[in-house]
Amino acid sequence: MNTDYDVVVVGLGPSGLTLANLLGRRGVSVLVLEREPEYYGLARAVYTDDEGMRIFQTAGAADELAADMNVDSAVQWVRADGRVLIQFQQTERRLGWPVVNFLYQPYLENTLERALERYPHVTVRRGREVVDFGQNADTVTVVHAECHGTGYGKHVPSSDPDTAERVRAKFLVGCDGGRSVVRTKLGIDMTGTSFPERWLVVDLKARDGVDAFRHLPYFDFVCDPELPIVSCPQPDGHHRFEFMLNDAQTKEEMEDDETVRRHIERFVNPDEVEVLRKLVYTFNAVIADRWRVGRILIAGDAAHMTPQFIGQGMNSGVRDADNLSWKLTAIIKYGASQSILDSYESERRPHAKAMIDLSVFNKALVSVDNKLVAAARDLALTTALRVPGLSGWIREAKMRPAPRFRRDAYLGLPRRRWRGVEGGLAPQPEIRTYDGHHRRFDDVLGLGFSVIGYGVDPRAGLGADDLAALRALGARFVTVYPLGGRPQGKPGDGRNAGADHVDVEDHTGALARFFAKAGIGIGGLLLLRPDRYVFGGADRGRGGALIAELFRQLGVSVPSPLEAVAPAEHDRTAAGPAPSDAESAAAETHFEEAM
Repeated sequence: MNTDYDVVVVGLGPSGLTLANLLGRRGVSVLVLEREPEYYGLARAVYTDDEGMRIFQTAGAADELAADMNVDSAVQWVRADGRVLIQFQQTERRLGWPVVNFLYQPYLENTLERALERYPHVTVRRGREVVDFGQNADTVTVVHAECHGTGYGKHVPSSDPDTAERVRAKFLVGCDGGRSVVRTKLGIDMTGTSFPERWLVVDLKARDGVDAFRHLPYFDFVCDPELPIVSCPQPDGHHRFEFMLNDAQTKEEMEDDETVRRHIERFVNPDEVEVLRKLVYTFNAVIADRWRVGRILIAGDAAHMTPQFIGQGMNSGVRDADNLSWKLTAIIKYGASQSILDSYESERRPHAKAMIDLSVFNKALVSVDNKLVAAARDLALTTALRVPGLSGWIREAKMRPAPRFRRDAYLGLPRRRWRGVEGGLAPQPEIRTYDGHHRRFDDVLGLGFSVIGYGVDPRAGLGADDLAALRALGARFVTVYPLGGRPQGKPGDGRNAGADHVDVEDHTGALARFFAKAGIGIGGLLLLRPDRYVFGGADRGRGGALIAELFRQLGVSVPSPLEAVAPAEHDRTAAGPAPSDAESAAAETHFEEAM
C-alpha cells in the first residue's frame, strides 16, 4: 500500500513520546501531531517504576533519564506529627532498575523529544490539530491543521482550515490525553467514577543557593484527618505538595497566594522557595469501553485515567506504548496479521484496571477525614505490621499488580502450571559477557524476539526452516551459562557467537532460577516477546513446536531458508557455522558439571 507514514501518533505527552521512540528505534516511519505549539514546561507526573525504566531502556533513553531522577526513596505513611505509620522500602532490582524513581516531568519529556531527533523517519509537528480522520481496509487518512492550542486545557482550540493537510498512514494511535479527540471522534465512551474530592497541588522550586527540602527526604502520605497531604521529593530542588480541600473551600480561595503560603509554611520557609504551579483539581478513575477500531487505537489517558495516589497514570500509558510498538512493527515490517492487535486491549486492560483500583483504594485510606475512622485505620495498619509474612508483604508494597497477563488473554502459549512464567514479564538481571563486562540482560537481547537456550546454543535444536523464519523476523539467539560454565579447552569452542547470537554468563543466578520456575531444564528454550514477556518455553528437542506456534499466532507464513537468509548473507557469515550435535552435547555436559 502507498502511504506517507507507517503510523500517525496524536499527542506528544509521555505515552506518545514513548511510542514514537520505540517505533523510531525499530525503523518504523512516524508522524507525531501535537496541537499545542509550545511545550507545557510544568510537572504533572512525578514517578516511574522499574517497568517504566525498562521500557525507556528499550527506547534507548533510560540512562539519560535516570541521571535526572531521585531513586530508591522510601515511601511513607506518616501521622500528622510526622511519626511513621508504614515505610515502604523497595530496593530490589528484579527488572534491572530501581522500583522507585521520582522525576521532574519536563526533564523526562524534553529528553524523550530530543531522542526523536535520532530518527530521520520520525517527524514531529507541533501546533497541528487533528480535525478529521477516516479509514478503510488498508489505510487511515488523517486531516490536520494549524492550531493555536488550548493553553493545555485553559481554552477551546481553534484551527485554521486553510492550513489543512492530509496524510495517509497504515495506523493511527491517539495518545492525546483525557480529552482525546481521537477517542471522541470514534464515539468511544469511558466507564468508571469521577471523584468529587478536590485537591490543591503546589509545585515548588528551591531558590538559588538555598537547601529548602533537606528535612523532607522521603515521599510522605500525611494521614492527617484534619488535612490529608501528599509530600513528594523531586530532582534538582523541586518538590510537590498536595492538600485535600474541604467542601467549604473554593477554588479561588485555595489558589490565592496567601492561602498557598499558609499551607506550605507548615513544611518549608515560603521565602526560600518559588511557587511554579498552584492548581485545584479533581480526578477520575475511568477506562475506555474500546481501545481499538480497525486501524485506529488509543493509549495512555485517552484509554484510561488513573488517580494520582500510586503514581501509575503515566506508567500505564508507557506500558501501552510498549505493548503496541512491537505489535505494530510486526505487522508493518514482518507481515504479521492485524489480528494480533486484538491482544493489545485484552493484555493491557486488566492491568490498567488493577492499577486504577489500587490507586482508588490508597486514596480512600490516605484521605480519611474522620478522626475515629483514622484511628481505626492506624490501629489496623500497626497491627498488620506485627504479623509475620504480612509485614514484609506490606513493607515491600507487594500489593502492586504484577506484570503478568490474565490467563488465556495474551499472545503466547498457555501457562504450563498455575504459577507458570508464560504471559509474565521476564527478569532483567545483570549478566557477564564473553569479554568480561557486566551488562543489563535486555541490552544483549536486541529489539525483537529472543530465543534463549539454557546451557545450549538455541540454534542447535532448530531446523533450517525455523532458523530462516526467525532470522527473517529479526530474532536474536542467546545462550545462558552459569558463572564459570562456558565450554573450554578445545580449539574452536566459542566460535558460534555472531551477529544474531550471543552467549552470556548468569553470574547472579537469577536466570537459572527463572528457568527453574519455568520448569525448563538444561538444553531447553525460552522464547521472549520484544516487550520481554514470555511467549513460551520448550524442553530439549521440542523447540520446533514452540517456533511453529509463534508464527501461527503471528499469522506469518514460514519462509524457506534461502529466501529468508540470503538478504543477510553477511550476518550469517559473521555468525559462523551452527554447532554440531556433538559440540552442543559437549557444551551441555560442561554446563552440568559447572552447576
